[in-house]
Amino acid sequence: MLAAGVAGTWLSWRYFVDTVAGQRLDESAFAGSKIGRNTLWRAAEPVLEIVSIPFVVIVLVAAAVIAFARRRWFLALQVTVLVGGANLTTQVLKRVVFDRPDLASEITAPGNSLPSGHTTVAASVAAALLLVVPRSARPVVAVLGGGYAAVTGVSTMVGGWHRPSDVIAAFAVVLAWAGLTTMLTAVSSPERAPADGSGAAATKVVATLLMFGAVVAGGFAVSALLRTQDRLDTVGALTGRSDLATAYVGSAFGVVAAAAALFAAVLVAHQIAAGARLSATSGTRQVQPAR
Repeated sequence: MLAAGVAGTWLSWRYFVDTVAGQRLDESAFAGSKIGRNTLWRAAEPVLEIVSIPFVVIVLVAAAVIAFARRRWFLALQVTVLVGGANLTTQVLKRVVFDRPDLASEITAPGNSLPSGHTTVAASVAAALLLVVPRSARPVVAVLGGGYAAVTGVSTMVGGWHRPSDVIAAFAVVLAWAGLTTMLTAVSSPERAPADGSGAAATKVVATLLMFGAVVAGGFAVSALLRTQDRLDTVGALTGRSDLATAYVGSAFGVVAAAAALFAAVLVAHQIAAGARLSATSGTRQVQPAR
């Protein structure tokens, strides 16, 4: 997850920002976001207004309370590392590391905006909650968290705040930090598995459904973007409403696919890491001499 997140972040910038073809695809979807904005913004604006510093603080405090209530003291540190690290990384990448060269004359939206800060906040706090809740609740939190992250990402596109690549890169940043946090889970204090095995079957079902959703949405996204690329190769720049709508809707499907894949990965990896740690600890106890 850490390696995939780092690679995904860099590749998002390298193709969609640092190449002519990528910029044209990204900007076509960005231009398409104007379609229906007056109507869609009524639903998108309240979603984006939730994201704020007080919101992050409230979620972190809630996560810490849950961790302490479960006597998983190290989890409080882990979620702080996840949320703080992901959001700091996004701001450094956006303002210091990445730039946006002007590679196509028809592109009129200057300035680097990758990764999306709002999407990073939404995805990181949702992933943090997924880490701290009991395993029986994780499948539900994964679905709700993935949905919230996807809606936030699409909302930034609806408002014309971000391009699709900004949102995808934000998910990749969170994936990287979630991978690092999963490593910490594997070496932290063990998690006691429920005697009835509750949560295991639901985790498999939900993770499978999330990945299935990611594949289906990703297929729609790839198909739409390939059609957009063909049109760009033919006409140079898109101005028709149907062409712009195809690029816009396709990129929205891409955001949904990335969110579903992210939370499926966090759900499964955290379950495996906690189980591996529990097994390792149990094995160690078995070989200790009796006193």
